[in-house]
Amino acid sequence: MQAGASIRNNTLWLFAGNISQRILDLVFSIILARLLLPADFGLLVTTQIFTGVAGFIAGGGMGQALIQAKEITRKHFHVVFTLQLGICIAIYSSFFFSAPFIAAWFEQPIYSDLLRVSALNFLIRPFVNISMSKLKREMRFKSVSIISLLTLIVSSSTSVLLALNDYGVWSLIYGGLIGSLFSSLCFIFYSRCYPIFAFNSKIAKSLGAYGLKFSLNDIIEYLRLQTPNFLLGKFMGTQTVGLFNKGYSLSEYPVRLIAGSAYQTVFRALSSTQENLDQSKYIYLRTITLVCVYTFPFYIGLLWLAEPFVTTLYGEKWRLAAIPLQIFCISQMLSCFGNASGAVMAAQNMLGTEIKIQSVTFLLVALGCWYGIQQNDIAMVAWGMIPGSVFLYAGVAYCACRRLKVTFLEFLKALAPASFLSILLAIALALSQYGFTYYAIGLTPIGYMLNLTAIGGMTYGLFFLFYPIASLKTERDRWKRKLRIA
Repeated sequence: MQAGASIRNNTLWLFAGNISQRILDLVFSIILARLLLPADFGLLVTTQIFTGVAGFIAGGGMGQALIQAKEITRKHFHVVFTLQLGICIAIYSSFFFSAPFIAAWFEQPIYSDLLRVSALNFLIRPFVNISMSKLKREMRFKSVSIISLLTLIVSSSTSVLLALNDYGVWSLIYGGLIGSLFSSLCFIFYSRCYPIFAFNSKIAKSLGAYGLKFSLNDIIEYLRLQTPNFLLGKFMGTQTVGLFNKGYSLSEYPVRLIAGSAYQTVFRALSSTQENLDQSKYIYLRTITLVCVYTFPFYIGLLWLAEPFVTTLYGEKWRLAAIPLQIFCISQMLSCFGNASGAVMAAQNMLGTEIKIQSVTFLLVALGCWYGIQQNDIAMVAWGMIPGSVFLYAGVAYCACRRLKVTFLEFLKALAPASFLSILLAIALALSQYGFTYYAIGLTPIGYMLNLTAIGGMTYGLFFLFYPIASLKTERDRWKRKLRIA
């Protein structure tokens, strides 16, 4: 199918960009984790709770509205830039004056300066948003990937250089600012979408109606994700926030790398075919199958190897981050199909329904986290988020399936290949671990991790390539041609 080929081509560019970014991000995060303390990352995470939610207000969802709209002109971009710049100036002003009060509430004076400096990003954001939206609308994901990769290198290199000179948490703040300035210049240059002031009430209203729903949905989702950091920062300290957030951020790597690469191209494809339910259904189910097949093995592996993985890469001071990492692997496996379901709901303008689901999820997560904090247990905080995640991903999948007339059996068939291969992988890992124990094979943590990774990778790869799963035939044959396997 032509749509499928287009999605694959653009997804491959995003995947190539994402995998490069994730590898570099992992390398830089290891370096920074060894140069800085968990408390430094805790300070940054707590600061980002406030600037992050304001970021969704600043965008107003109008960037996604520009991508989703059927027809737009250059003036639409100018109107959006004008509106976003005005909003961002107001947001920066509010942070500048409210920062001392936020610092007083946390009883940490440093938050006042951190918020004021970090909020400078809002004055740069409108320049990035409109030019990036133009590139995504034109499906020029190659340019987006290259710029994002270069921005990561510039930002992280700056942070490492400053951390080596004992700037502490400020190395992370200044690195982010330098990266934002660099990306704004690159996106404007490549998109040729220059910032010009303009206003049109009709355009503002048409984009704002969709953008408001998108923004509100993102805000609720962001609050759901940041609730644990907010509560932990207040009641259990910045070090606990740093450990908890490290575990969660590591659990996001596979789904962001694979499902995140597919989301933008799938969303754009679903938006362009939103009235053709049959084609949308095909795109949705095929996306679930492939995303899960490529993502599930990473989560099975992390469930087994979380502790040696964390201590080998980050050192003993980060050992406790392995606990939330293992727990979050469960919910992230569900997000593999939840991500595609969210793209359907956004493309089909079902954001009102998703907002309701996100709101209930937010309450469930807040209650679960509060219970964990009362137990003074980082593991219980992580477990407290699981019921909310199950409700969220099951809810959006149910709504997406109803909209596209996908039966429960069809949905299960889309998940079946990844589930089957993952069970075989888990059996291989369990047998290997039993063998190491039974024969008293002494392995260092890194040796144990490398051996199980090799065994698991070979098991999954061989069954993927040679076991006759009908729905993976096209994908299997493609890999065989690339590997030159008869």
